[in-house]
Amino acid sequence: MKLWGGRFTKPTNKLVDEYTASISFDQKLAAFDVQGSLAHVDMLAKCDIISREDSTTIAKGLKVVANKISNGEAELTQENEDIHMNIEKLLLDEVGAVGGKLHTGRSRNDQVALDMRLYLRDALVTITQLLDELQHALYQQATANLDTVLPGYTHLQRAQPVLFAHHMLAYVFMFQRDMERIIDSWKRVNRSPLGAGALAGTSFPIDRHYVADQLEFDSVIENSLDAVSDRDFVVEFLADAALITTHLSRLSEELVQWSSAEFNFIELDDTFCTGSSMMPQKKNPDVPELVRGKTGRVVGHLMGMLTTLKGLPLAYNKDMQEDKEGMFDTVETLKGALALFAPMIESMEVKKDNMYEAVAKDYSNATDLADYLVGKNMPFREAHAVVGETVLYSIEQQKYLLDLSLAEFQQFSDAIEADIYDVLAPKAVVNARNVAGGTAKNRVEEQLKQAETLFASNQAWISKKAALLEELTIEN
Repeated sequence: MKLWGGRFTKPTNKLVDEYTASISFDQKLAAFDVQGSLAHVDMLAKCDIISREDSTTIAKGLKVVANKISNGEAELTQENEDIHMNIEKLLLDEVGAVGGKLHTGRSRNDQVALDMRLYLRDALVTITQLLDELQHALYQQATANLDTVLPGYTHLQRAQPVLFAHHMLAYVFMFQRDMERIIDSWKRVNRSPLGAGALAGTSFPIDRHYVADQLEFDSVIENSLDAVSDRDFVVEFLADAALITTHLSRLSEELVQWSSAEFNFIELDDTFCTGSSMMPQKKNPDVPELVRGKTGRVVGHLMGMLTTLKGLPLAYNKDMQEDKEGMFDTVETLKGALALFAPMIESMEVKKDNMYEAVAKDYSNATDLADYLVGKNMPFREAHAVVGETVLYSIEQQKYLLDLSLAEFQQFSDAIEADIYDVLAPKAVVNARNVAGGTAKNRVEEQLKQAETLFASNQAWISKKAALLEELTIEN
């Protein structure tokens, strides 16, 4: 007999059991379900809805159940459908009929909404910790490469030289926006739905705020219908995760390109690469390739969740069971990618000489020749045309700009003088970009200091939230 089976005269069709059961995946919520139940049963006693003696017995039983699940000693069955009913059944087996009082004043509808928020809150802290580690790995590469020059690209064509440190810091600030989105989402995740019941609240004189305080929530959700039907917090997380993986994918693409023989700008450590079963010379950048590939599945989970929600009336509907697998998979996919990326970036060998040689053998200093002519009072459009002709001539002569003689330069403008060779040197080109946020060395050093300030703020938030969650750890 199902725990809810009093109204039914026939057992559930086994195919229905198999199709509707969620225990195969929602068992991830076990520890959080017990956390919520401990706070709920404490509140029931506080409000004199059940006796303190019964509350204490149930709480002790819940801790035993949590320990058995954690140790793999408890059997979670499909017949009991989901993690909530499995835990209640295990509790009944442990403490007897008194365990049936636990569900007083609540529904699985508000219970699962609570569990998901507790689970996701925990995941957000872990993800911010991993983002912080990745940012620091990028920062370390930046500080080690303050004098490393490489080609900057637009349209995957050589554009202007930049410092490798500048390039790494672009990702530091990109992931900082991700960090800020995750941190900002906390205030929408960290609200308690418990007490909303199935949809309309409960007739028992419960204290929702007490439960919220016990679980370190910032507030309760004001409307009971909204509390059980809201999955905006899941959508928001999936959107944030899709952006993080998109950023990881962009970095992955560059790592794959840079590690190829055609670029030969970096070499990934052997521990983050694999070989070919047929071609013994191969060293494949499988980690960034797979992260790039898994981005599609994370984006897919976002689209799936939005599609599930788009036609649902209030309040809870069984469709909403589909909210969990995508969220769980996204959390695990994202955590796995971030955990790999930080040490991979940290151990990456930067081939400084190859990068510099590439800059010396292109026309990415052409803009500086135009700027030089503008400094000689030539209108920029005219300077642009002059430099275009100079570049075309250089290509035809199979030379680069720094290979041209002064006489060759002066074929195109007699304003060009001998100091042009200093102006067009790669490091001079880099340091000429001396504007806020530019790639000049002193500007990159400013960005490093800005990053340090952001790191300090991030770490303060992470430490505070990690400590908060640690207090809720279930003790035997």
